[in-house]
Amino acid sequence: MSSSKNLIDRVVAILTKPKAEWPIIAAEPDSVGSLFTKYIIILAAIPSIMGFVKTVVIGVGIPFSGTFRVGFAAGLTALILRYALSLVGVFLMSLIIDALAPSFGGEKNKVQALKTVAYAYTASWIASIGMIVPGIYLLILLFGAGYSIYLLYLGLPNTMKCPPDKSAGYTAVSIIIAIVLSWVVGFLVSSTVGFGAMTGGTAFERHDRGAGPDSVTFDKDSPLGKLAEMGKRTEAARAQLDAAQKSGDSKAQATAAGAMIGAALGGDSKVEALAPDRLKAFLPDAIGGLKRTDLASERNGALGMQTSNAKANYSDNAGHSVELEVTDLGGAKAVLGLAGWAGVESDHETDHGYDKMYQSGDRIIHEQWDRQSNRGEYSEVIAQRFVVKLSGSASGIDDLKAGVHGVDLSQLAALKDDGVTKN
Repeated sequence: MSSSKNLIDRVVAILTKPKAEWPIIAAEPDSVGSLFTKYIIILAAIPSIMGFVKTVVIGVGIPFSGTFRVGFAAGLTALILRYALSLVGVFLMSLIIDALAPSFGGEKNKVQALKTVAYAYTASWIASIGMIVPGIYLLILLFGAGYSIYLLYLGLPNTMKCPPDKSAGYTAVSIIIAIVLSWVVGFLVSSTVGFGAMTGGTAFERHDRGAGPDSVTFDKDSPLGKLAEMGKRTEAARAQLDAAQKSGDSKAQATAAGAMIGAALGGDSKVEALAPDRLKAFLPDAIGGLKRTDLASERNGALGMQTSNAKANYSDNAGHSVELEVTDLGGAKAVLGLAGWAGVESDHETDHGYDKMYQSGDRIIHEQWDRQSNRGEYSEVIAQRFVVKLSGSASGIDDLKAGVHGVDLSQLAALKDDGVTKN
């Protein structure tokens, strides 16, 4: 950030007159280090601090149950972890935007890519102050997110030199990846145990007590270690995207872009999702006396990544109905892997029901039940790739569990490597 414009002036300018400010930003001489120290590390702290105030000091209102507050130690741990991961997320997004530039007619430049992310995220960071405003805080956060998307759309032609008519596509792909990264960060923050262990020395190691900061490395099996590997893979995938761009082969460019996105999501493989007919085979004719009334399946793909899904509805004449879904996340399976490494866990209960997520062996399980309506949902993540979910009305959560376990989950898990090829 230019010394002629202080932080407050820049924030006001990018929020109130972005069309005029983006050309100024693009022309400023800057560096990755100065952008972080003078701008990003300050503004990126706002959501974490506001989250701490909201959950620890003010409390979160739960309908019919009063106000829930997180303990100080847990809240402080979450603050630190969220802040650290948000900085990692900003850097990863800058790598992704830089790597995508040639695919949308732009020019690669790491500093300009970091500028793009930092100043586009400004609206969302500032809007996070709204977390402490009761009643309308969700509207404030949504407005901030929407305005950040608009800022990104305006900024890309200036910083990354992409043609204005390609800015919308460039923005759309970038936002999809940003949403996934935010989802991963949310999962990691919810698992404070992993971070707590880090402070005890298991999540990162110092090889020499007298060593400097450069000798600190993350344990490869820790959540932050996985994020570090994610960054390395993203950087390596840039070379493949460069070569594809020079070749002029549109198919090769799409494949390389898919490989880059896969690397950003934490994976080192390309996955062809199972054919819909193979997933349909896991949907039984009946579940607990309820007969199957319809069946549908599909497979979708973009930028070399695929997902497939099969679902069926089951009902009887007594008003009971459920929906069973079997999903192959394909190229996005690495996101679930990262959630698994983080030890995802949550447990929320009210007078009327509960909602919890936990791990059992190598599976991530989600349960939700409402005792008033006798409706709920039960799902299991199988082999960090497939999701089997049963939802609807039932006598109890055990009926939904039984329905999911009526699917041949072991056979589904055996297909985890089908269609997988290393990048």
